[in-house]
Amino acid sequence: MAQTTKMIVDKDFVISRIDQRIYGSFIEHLGRAVYSGIYQPGHPSADADGFREDVAELVRELNVPIVRYPGGNFVSNFYWEDSVGPIEQRKKRLDLAWRTFEPNEVGLGEFAKWAKKVNTDVMMAVNLGTRGVSDALNLMEYCNLDTDSYYANLRRSHGRKEPYNIKTWCLGNEMDGPWQTGHKSAAEYGHLAAETAKAMKQMDRNAEFVVCGSSNVDMPTFPQWEATTLEETYNYVDYISLHQYYGNAKDDTADFFAKTQDMETFLRTVIATCDFVKAKKRGKKDIMLSFDEWNVWYHSHQKDDEAMRERPWQSAPALLEDIYTFEDAIVDGLILIEFLKHADRVKVACLAQLVNVIAPIMTEKDGRAWRQTIFFPYYHASKYGRGYALQPVISTGKHDTSRHEDVSDIESVAVWNDEKQELTIFAVNRNTEEDIAFEADVRGFEGYRFIEHLALESDDMKVTNSAEEEKVRPISKNGGTFDEGKFSTVLKKSSWNVIRFAK
Repeated sequence: MAQTTKMIVDKDFVISRIDQRIYGSFIEHLGRAVYSGIYQPGHPSADADGFREDVAELVRELNVPIVRYPGGNFVSNFYWEDSVGPIEQRKKRLDLAWRTFEPNEVGLGEFAKWAKKVNTDVMMAVNLGTRGVSDALNLMEYCNLDTDSYYANLRRSHGRKEPYNIKTWCLGNEMDGPWQTGHKSAAEYGHLAAETAKAMKQMDRNAEFVVCGSSNVDMPTFPQWEATTLEETYNYVDYISLHQYYGNAKDDTADFFAKTQDMETFLRTVIATCDFVKAKKRGKKDIMLSFDEWNVWYHSHQKDDEAMRERPWQSAPALLEDIYTFEDAIVDGLILIEFLKHADRVKVACLAQLVNVIAPIMTEKDGRAWRQTIFFPYYHASKYGRGYALQPVISTGKHDTSRHEDVSDIESVAVWNDEKQELTIFAVNRNTEEDIAFEADVRGFEGYRFIEHLALESDDMKVTNSAEEEKVRPISKNGGTFDEGKFSTVLKKSSWNVIRFAK
C-alpha cells in the first residue's frame, strides 16, 4: 500500500441540490421486463391485479422515484390506444423494434396502477417515429386532462375518473439512430419535436419535455445532432436525453473501470452544446440533462441477435438478460458518482432497465425474484444520496490503462442530507492492483459522528449472483478511525464504498 488519498468535504462546496429523479429507472415492453417481470398472474406472489409482489417489494427497496415507459425502441411503433380499455378488446401487435409479439395485456392504465403500488412516477414517451403531434395530444388528453372532451371521457369510461397527471414526457426515442422505426434527420426530428412540445404545452402548462439527444457518444452525428435539434426546440423543452452503455468485451478490468472518463467527456460536451444554443438564442434558461438510458450492457448481445433473427414474434422471450458480475457493479457505482458530480445539470437519469432486461432485479418465471450485483450501488445511492451534492477536494494517485491515461485511483463525491443531518461519502477504488489508505477531513461538519462504512469487495471480478445465492452483497467494514473530524480507513482495490456520518 504505497499511497494515501486525502479529501476535504465541506458543506459550503455545493454542486447542487440533487433532483431525486437522478435515481430513476426504465421499463420497456421488451423481453421479460413486463410479462413474467413485474406482471405474472398466477405467480405465488401475484396480487389481485396480476403484479408480482416479490418484484414490487424489491422495487420499493430501491426507492425508485420515476420510471420511463413504454420505451425505448418499442415506443416508435407504439399505438397507445391499443393499450387501454377492456383487455379482451385490445389489438395484439407485432413490435418491430425487438421483433416480438405484444399482447397488450399490460397497458397504460395497468402500468400507472403498478407505479402507484411501488411509489414511483411515470415518465411517458410519445411515438414520434410512426406517429406525430395529434397522437401525442390525444395521449396527453387521455392522461392529464379533467375536461368534458373525447379522450378525457374515454379514460373515464375505462374506469379511471381522475387524471394520471404525468409530468415528464419524452419526445420519442433515439431518433438519430438508423435502427429506429421512423428514423429522421436532426432537422426533421427537431421540427417535429418542437411542434409536438409546443402543442402539448398548450394542453398542459405544467408538463416538462425531454428532447432526444444522440443515442450514444460514438454516433457520427454527435454533437451536431444536439445543436441542430436544440436550435429547433430550445423554447419548448426542458431536458435533452443522453444514452450510453458500457462493456468489457476485451476482458480488461482496469480499462473497464476507466470508461467513466469517457462519460465525463460526454457530459461536458453535451452541456457545452446546450449552453452554445442558449447563447445563440439569447436564452435565459439552461437546458438540463436527462440521462435516461445507462448501464453495463454487453453480455447477451450475440444470444439476443440470434433470437430476434431466428425466432421472431415470440411473446416475452428472454432478451437482454445480462447476468452481471462484480466488476459491472463497480462500473455502475462509478457512473452514479459521475451523475452526482454533475447534479447541477443532470436532473433525470434512468438505469436501463429495472426488471429482467439488463436489470438489477431478475425473476424466475414461476419462482423467485433476486438481486443482481448492480442492485447494491444503485440501492446505496438512492437511499443515501438525497440532499446536496458536494464537491470534495481530492488528492489521489493516478494510473494509465490500455486505452486511458491519468485515471484517478479514487473516484468520490459527497452528499449532505440537510433534513436528516447526514453526510455520505461515495468512493470507488478503481485501482485493480493496490489497496489505498483513505483520509477524509469532515471538520466542516461539526458535531457529526461516524455511523458506518459499507463496501462491495471481491477478489473475483467475474463473480455473479443468482436466485440461489447472493455472492456479491454489501459488507460492514471495521478498522476505520474517526478523530477530531478526520476519518481514516483503507479502501480495498476494486471496491465500492459508502461512508456515513450523522449529527
